[in-house]
Formats: sequence, structure tokens, C-alpha cells
Amino acid sequence: MRIPVVLSIVLAAGALLTPSAAAQRPVWFTSWAASQQHLAPVTLHDQSLRMITHLSQGGSAVRIRVQNTFGTRPLTVDRTTAGLSTGGATVAGTRDVTFGGRRSVTIPAGGEVWSDRTSLTTGPDTDLAVSMYVSGDVVPGRHEAAFRENYLTPPGSGSHTTDQGAAYTEKVQSTYLVSAVDVLNPRLKGTAVSFGSSVVDGVGSTNCGPGCTELGTNKRWSDLLARRVVASSRPQIAVANAGINGTTSSVCPNSPAGVAGLDALSRLERDVLALHGVTDVIYYYGTNDLANGCTAESILTSYRTVFQRLRQAGIAVHVTPITPRPGYSDQNNRDRNTVNEFVRRGGDCSDTCASVQDFDQVLKDPVKPNSIDPRYDTGDGVHVNIAGQQAIAEYIALEDLS
Repeated sequence: MRIPVVLSIVLAAGALLTPSAAAQRPVWFTSWAASQQHLAPVTLHDQSLRMITHLSQGGSAVRIRVQNTFGTRPLTVDRTTAGLSTGGATVAGTRDVTFGGRRSVTIPAGGEVWSDRTSLTTGPDTDLAVSMYVSGDVVPGRHEAAFRENYLTPPGSGSHTTDQGAAYTEKVQSTYLVSAVDVLNPRLKGTAVSFGSSVVDGVGSTNCGPGCTELGTNKRWSDLLARRVVASSRPQIAVANAGINGTTSSVCPNSPAGVAGLDALSRLERDVLALHGVTDVIYYYGTNDLANGCTAESILTSYRTVFQRLRQAGIAVHVTPITPRPGYSDQNNRDRNTVNEFVRRGGDCSDTCASVQDFDQVLKDPVKPNSIDPRYDTGDGVHVNIAGQQAIAEYIALEDLS
């Protein structure tokens, strides 16, 4: 049974309120996320950064999460602002973002902080620019692939968090420091989080055909799903993305060092449960598990553990069978079949989830079912292009979600 969204927010705040008091609390929902995965290979020095976050839903105020998850020493951000992006690095004005009433915030190694409420009206499917200034030397945590351009001022250039945009002359295609944005919107009914590896993260979502790339158009299947929700007459929810390229559900023997500690259970708390208003998780894992030497048994063990933890938190779990990959061995495909039989059994993952989202049926080649349909294949046999992202988004029945 799901707990009401407002109760989950009360629990996340660490306080137990009476139902009447809880009903009067502001209702926050995570509208955008980008899970941090490691430290960036750069040191910021006396400079500003402007990260563009794409909101799935809007509201009357925002707050942001800044993380130092992988840092080895405290990290200080001296000033932060937020403003509506008008394209590129430019913004239509800025508002100061504070932390405990102060402009400056220091985040301990391994820690995170949510900002105070910042009054700023936003809409769905819009870009919010979050600008930060660091006066000293900072090695920022990052989400590696933003699939868009973000912006930096040159090292030593000082604070430009209120600059309209001209000072931001350097570009990166990663997201630094900011990892989630909440919106204040009591009309929303929840947040659905897509949780998984590269096809969740967005690999392929810039591929519009041979020789065609769309950078910054936000066409991950989760983005397209969010637009479907906004255009529908159904109760409105936010959609946040918690994908990290290369990760696995279970801990696999052949996983590369770069994804160590990023299996689903290890990052579940910070990348899903620490977000706000979460009512649903779309769980899309398994392809890398098989490629990295995990067996059906170990994959299913991880599924059961993660699903149980989500259900205990009152979150509905929607699971996709493992999708095709032509490089699988015969044993990989036997294991894939075992996992997929478990997922499809009863239409509810053998009574462990709320629904099955059968992206395998959407993406597989009808002639070679262990391969991706050529219409959707980016060319690597693993990831899907924008047409495939659209097919996934259109397959999901909105009534399955809160």
C-alpha cells in the first residue's frame, strides 16, 4: 500500500506531524534530477558555473540540491542564483538562492544540502538556470552526460551569478554540483523517477538519424513521457531522471571500476528516496548486469531487495524486462529469459511490483528478437535513437502512474 505523498514528505523531513498539520505543509516535488556519479576531472578556481536544468513541471517556488557525495574534503559554494533560461547561457533575471538563510554554504565530504525556498514561478517543460560561484579551489561532483551544453566563466574571473550570460564563455556537457530541483506545486500528485543505466540516462536521445544530432532538446524517453503527462487531462505528476550510464542493478564481477558502488541498491537512497514526493519508480536495469557477468539469480536477488525497499517507502514500482543486446552470449540470453519470465509473470513481477512496462516488446527486432529494431538502433546494437525514445514514452500507460 502506498503512503500519501504528503506523509512521505513528512517522513523525509524527519518529523512526525498530525494529519492536520501535515496537510498544511508546503508540498514539494522533485521536477528534475541528474544523479552524481563521480568527481569531475577539473578544478574550479574563483569562477562561476551555470547549469541548465530542465523542469518536467513548474510551480511557485524552487529549491535545489547540491551534493559533495564523492568529495574528499568540504566544498564551499559562495553564492547561488536561479533564473529562467532564455537560451544558451542567458537568463531573464536571477533570484538569490540561500541555504539556512545564508548565501554561502559548506557541504562536508560525502554530504548534500537542499536550499531554502526561492520564490520563482516556473512552468512545465522549461529550463531553469542554476548559477554558482566558488571563490577557492573546488573539485565538483558531476553527472557525466548532460546531453546539452552547460557553462563556466574562465578560472579567476570571480562571481558572475547575476550576469545575464556574456561572462560564461566556456562550455561543458556535464552537470556539476546541482543534482535535483524541487518545485512547490500543491496541484501535483507525485513524482515518477526513471531509475536505471544508459537508456534511462539518455544515451541515444540526441540521435535523430544518420549524421543528425540534437543536443539540448531533452528527448530522453523520460522527458517525452513528462510532456505526455503535461498534455493529458490526467492528474499531473513530475518526472525525474535517475539514470547513470554503465550501472547495474546487482554487483557484477566484471563491472568496470568507474561504476563501482553505483549499483541500484547502493545509490537507491540518495538518487531516489532522498527526492521529494516520489510515488512511482520505473525500473529499467539488467542489460549491463548480463554484459558484466551477473547471472539471473544475482539479478533477481537485487530486484527483490530494491523492490522491497521501494514498497516499504510507499512507492509503486514499474519494471521493464531486460531489453535486447546482440552481443549477449547464449548463456546471457538464457539468463535474460529467466529474468523476463519472472518480470512478466502475473503482469506484476511475480507479485513484487505494480506493473510491467514491456520495453522489450517495444524495442526488439520482430525478425531477430535478440536485437533492437533497426528503426530504433543508434548503430551500436544497445541504445535507441530519438524514434526509439518516443516509442518507449508512448508505450507507458499514464493510468499506471500516480
